[in-house]
Amino acid sequence: MKKYIAILCFLFFIGNILAQSKKEVKKNGIKSCKVIDMENGKTLDNKKTVFDKNGETTQENNYDKEGRLKSTHFYKYNKNGDVEEEEEHDVTAGKTEKRVFKYNSLGEKTEEQVYDAAGKKIKTHIYVYDKNGLKTERKTIDPFEKIICIRKYSYEFK
Repeated sequence: MKKYIAILCFLFFIGNILAQSKKEVKKNGIKSCKVIDMENGKTLDNKKTVFDKNGETTQENNYDKEGRLKSTHFYKYNKNGDVEEEEEHDVTAGKTEKRVFKYNSLGEKTEEQVYDAAGKKIKTHIYVYDKNGLKTERKTIDPFEKIICIRKYSYEFK
């Protein structure tokens, strides 16, 4: 019984860490956080997040329902703390994608370039914002500069 109480306390603690802000992660010197699930007497990995000294997520491992590694994400940041690069390794699909982000002077993401494992550009997303900083549009462009999709965003206000 004490073992189960200890595990529940651990899960509560980990849940609180994941809910913590970057500031709290940095302040407490948290290097990583692991989430586990207890189902039918089995302990299964769910997620592991690794942080840098600034409290930024640098790696995220996701696991399937059997506790096997499903995907790994790696993140790099610019001096403003914005994600500059994300690399995803999908273990189950055997696929890797890299995303490179660009931002404007207001810190709004303006471009996202997506590459395959060989470094070949797959597509580019271009983001447009209104004067209030609300995203209004995302254009998806293929490697040949042809627009393949336009997604519009609209908002309702009180």
